[in-house]
Amino acid sequence: MRVIAALAVLLFSLLPATAQPAAPMPVVASFSVIADFLKVIGGDRVQIETLVPPGGDAHVFAPSPQDARKLGAARLVFVNGLKFEGWIDRLVKSSGTKATIITVTKGIKPLMETERGSPESDPHAWHAVPNAKIYVTNIRDGLIAANPDGREAYAAAAKSYLEKLDALDAEVRQALAAIPQERRRIITTHDALGYLAATYGLTVMAPLGISTDSEPSAQDVAKIIRQIRQDKVPAVFLENVSDPRLIQRIAAESGAKVGGTLYSDGLSPADGPAGTYIDMVRHNIRELTAALAR
Repeated sequence: MRVIAALAVLLFSLLPATAQPAAPMPVVASFSVIADFLKVIGGDRVQIETLVPPGGDAHVFAPSPQDARKLGAARLVFVNGLKFEGWIDRLVKSSGTKATIITVTKGIKPLMETERGSPESDPHAWHAVPNAKIYVTNIRDGLIAANPDGREAYAAAAKSYLEKLDALDAEVRQALAAIPQERRRIITTHDALGYLAATYGLTVMAPLGISTDSEPSAQDVAKIIRQIRQDKVPAVFLENVSDPRLIQRIAAESGAKVGGTLYSDGLSPADGPAGTYIDMVRHNIRELTAALAR
């Protein structure tokens, strides 16, 4: 009996150690859209740190020592790539991180911005929902490679989310189809919606290029004002990351009205209108169709 009792005590003492779930894998997302995808696919298996917060502008982001520490503690770092995070290589080097860097735009053919000198790749690929699906599959595969034990969970979450993105893509196409051909022009502060335009049959114009870290020339502004008048563009749009005064000036001088605010380079805070990727897409499409589909 004593032997049996001793074995029971031994087995009981081992239970807490074997029953405890594995600690979440520390991962870093460069900005809020990637963080949202990670939250959906990784669930409670990942602990996410985000560098550029919701409402932030990755083009002008300045990493802090705390951000370097986040990378130093991470197993995986997920970045957009296509030069969206111009500061990421310096941050990786300064952090000394051993994390695997995963570029979530891998497999996407970039659009090229050529109007302002030498060609540059447009990094804002997530605005086309089919591209968002590529982001998700790259994130899923990165998580599985680092944590094979979570394969089934990651795959199931990705499958469910990809189905939601398919439905979202159909929703976007149906909504934008209501915009008459002659009104299918988007005027914003910087050229962030090229993939949206190319995928869904719109035209986008902006006084700034693909980055907010620049100043528009008087010629660029005048050209857009002439184009708005010539094509009778009904509305111009603000962006959550840009100074509204430029678009307000263009509206005043061209006669176009100011439409809503579009989320161009990231999500809103969780309690805002674009707290998730799906919410962001729906918000932007509502703003566009409300101003252009009449």
